[in-house]
Amino acid sequence: MKGLNLKRSAIAAAVLWSLTILPMAILAQTTVNLPKNKYKVQDDVKIGNDASRQVEQQFPVLNDAQAEAYVSRVGEKLVAAIPQQFQQSAFDYRFKVVNARDINAFALPGGPMYVNRGMIEAAKNEGEMAGVMAHEISHVALRHATAQQTKQNSPLNQILGIGAVLGGAILGGQSGAQLGQLIVAGQFLKYSREYETQADILGARIMADAGYDPRDLANMFQTIAKESGGGGRNPEWLSSHPDPGNRFQKINQEAQYLNVSSNPIKVTRDFSRTQERLRALPRAQSMAEIEKGMKSSQGTNPTAGGSYSTSVPYPAARTRLYQNGGIRMSVPSNWQEFAGQSEVTFAPQGGYGDRGITHGAMVGIFRGRGGSLSQSTEDYVKSILESNSYLRQRGSYSRATVAARQGYTTVLSGRSTVTGKTENVTVFTAPMKNGDILYVAAVVPSDESFRYDTAVRNMVNSIRLSD
Repeated sequence: MKGLNLKRSAIAAAVLWSLTILPMAILAQTTVNLPKNKYKVQDDVKIGNDASRQVEQQFPVLNDAQAEAYVSRVGEKLVAAIPQQFQQSAFDYRFKVVNARDINAFALPGGPMYVNRGMIEAAKNEGEMAGVMAHEISHVALRHATAQQTKQNSPLNQILGIGAVLGGAILGGQSGAQLGQLIVAGQFLKYSREYETQADILGARIMADAGYDPRDLANMFQTIAKESGGGGRNPEWLSSHPDPGNRFQKINQEAQYLNVSSNPIKVTRDFSRTQERLRALPRAQSMAEIEKGMKSSQGTNPTAGGSYSTSVPYPAARTRLYQNGGIRMSVPSNWQEFAGQSEVTFAPQGGYGDRGITHGAMVGIFRGRGGSLSQSTEDYVKSILESNSYLRQRGSYSRATVAARQGYTTVLSGRSTVTGKTENVTVFTAPMKNGDILYVAAVVPSDESFRYDTAVRNMVNSIRLSD
């Protein structure tokens, strides 16, 4: 009988503990609330989608399906653990790996997220990688980008103007993207200390609910500091995520009040395989090297040395062969060639200058969001419209044969501030085998288009790809 009484006493004590200690633990959790935000959820989505197109045009997204699939699986697990009050059905969380060696990751409003290869390689386990991702996801879920702009009382048209408006003469996707990406980096990826604290706390909570140990997020800060190599240089990720003070201690303290698994996710087979796979690849560029290349190509606009003229020669009947890498085509012999990073521009004397071209054509490769040819075509056209605010699309898309492949064509038009005339931009696209698209954007004042139609048609028909 005494044994039974002791057992009952133990049960009573356990119940008493659960009624007193556990509520205290729950109350000890730091409260996180959505910051004040005067913008619509759809504004976050638009900003993120616009910016993601620019990021993927400028940053070397790693073309490795296995690594991307792995990071996406981890990301989806974390997204599923976002507390209900912070879930947004309109957000599209998606994950890609950037082929850069710095320990870095960033997420754009509305859900697009980019994880540097260097961050995956440096992490000691999947929990450390997931910790950085959970922190970034928290910035998105709490809508910190537009909340920060609310604090600064920024007008809507300013924060939605991610695509650089460089009107006058048409500029290709590259020029707009370079400037646009600098805007993105400057306005949306550097949060206040208050928001950093919120992202640490919510990130820790998301980690625990997803089966990870939040202490791995705290440990990642030490990993980042060690991997940076000292010398007083602020690591890439921490440079845009200011330390709110004692974050290592605060995250560890927060973890005490969370329901952390007794067997949290640490070194998984997928993590080890992915890390080994990435470490075996050739050395990746640093973000500084990538940025230097962006600024270099931006600062040396290939058409900047030209002078616009009111008398531009018509396309020559004779053509010359252009061949570079996997593309071969015939262009009018009197069109000069201006090579860019992933685009080549052809224009006659007097039809180009520091604001792009008024006569000629741009040919290049565009990386869409991995969807269909029609979706990627729409994305490319949208990037042109965002970079050239005076243009409007005329009509819908039509089928066309481009590079001996079935593609699309459409026409954009608007009044150029360089020529003062209505300008027509005829866009052609064709599918590449790797999912990218080839594009041709032929530019000419509408009252001269009949002089260019045959030359443009012949050029498009002559294109051959060896991808």
